Amino acid sequence: MNEQTPNVFLVDDDASVRKGLSRLLRSAGLHVETFDSAQDFMNREPFDGNVCLVLDIRMPGLSGTDLFKQLCKADYSLPVVFITGHGDIPTGVQAMKEGAVDFLTKPVDDEKFLSAVQAALTRGSVEREKHTNATHARQLLQTLTEREHEVFTYVITGMLNKQIAYDLGISEKTVKVHRGRVTEKLGVHSVAGLVRLAEKAGVQPAETATS
Repeated sequence: MNEQTPNVFLVDDDASVRKGLSRLLRSAGLHVETFDSAQDFMNREPFDGNVCLVLDIRMPGLSGTDLFKQLCKADYSLPVVFITGHGDIPTGVQAMKEGAVDFLTKPVDDEKFLSAVQAALTRGSVEREKHTNATHARQLLQTLTEREHEVFTYVITGMLNKQIAYDLGISEKTVKVHRGRVTEKLGVHSVAGLVRLAEKAGVQPAETATS
């Protein structure tokens, strides 16, 4: 399976549902991989590509909602579309609150199903890009020394060098040296660029004396 193209993992214990929905997905040009149980899916190697998970709520053994909770705890980020029986609607609503993209009742409307899957794939693509950017930003910041990182957290507040020097109890010249090394290592030479990098990495600005 090509990890550069959109893929759908379909988990349902009903063979007829798997057959019908996989045929529909393939007719829309999507790659599909089916599983007859949540445990069967869990045994699969993690997939590092654009993918969504179509998940039946009620299945023997590990239920769809239990699998969803496990994936959330493990931070195994997959956009999920639930398919449910009519009696499972409250469960589906709760799943939406917990981060699922959509839930659809059986029998699933073809158009609504494909629309939900596309929305999940779009969300997954956006989340993957954010994760990639965050990882790259954190890797860059790891190249800084402890003092350089400290100066970085002050720079992104917009403070001047003399203000940073006062807060840290060091000379303005020392701040300039550290600031120069920060911009050189990170390859970013504007405060706005450094702020964006910090946001991607999840780094908070320093608590300054005036904050």
